[in-house]
Amino acid sequence: MKNLVLGFVYTLLVAGANPALADVADIAGLREGDMKKLVVHDAPQAASDATFEREDSGEAMSLADFEGQYVLVNFWATWCAPCRKEMPQLNALQKEFGGEDFQVLTIATGRNTPEGIKRFFEEAEIDSLPRHQDPKQKLASQMGVLGLPITVLLDREGREIARLQGDAEWDSESARAIVAALIGDAAEG
Repeated sequence: MKNLVLGFVYTLLVAGANPALADVADIAGLREGDMKKLVVHDAPQAASDATFEREDSGEAMSLADFEGQYVLVNFWATWCAPCRKEMPQLNALQKEFGGEDFQVLTIATGRNTPEGIKRFFEEAEIDSLPRHQDPKQKLASQMGVLGLPITVLLDREGREIARLQGDAEWDSESARAIVAALIGDAAEG
């Protein structure tokens, strides 16, 4: 019994000493439905420092610009049917949770014209997501994006903690619970 109690206390101390690992454990248990495709890493992984283009201005920016908040990075394209299907759900997720602690960051990768992206956003009534671009696929390539859509979840230090290949229901109870758990940790930390 004493060993069991000591093991429990040790586990709590380790989780408390490394909040990033506690975050990963918390979100892994919340995956249901489509979110079961979310691969949660055992340890945070470095993300790329490659630049991409800011919507409308074309200025260079990187994922480091978003450090300090959890970021759900969605790589997509206007020609990708599953990408188009999930975009309204990502928009709803941003509307509900977007702010100081969390952002949905959409990055159109490859050949997507700014006009085509803007037209799609208007037609689909996407009003809360950025229209950033990675036309030469520098960021996508360095992030190992081999198909679309790919969604990557970054922690507050800008490290990848989870990845989902393919489309998912980003406005589902499970997706919302995952984001709420992360934001709750951000508010406490």
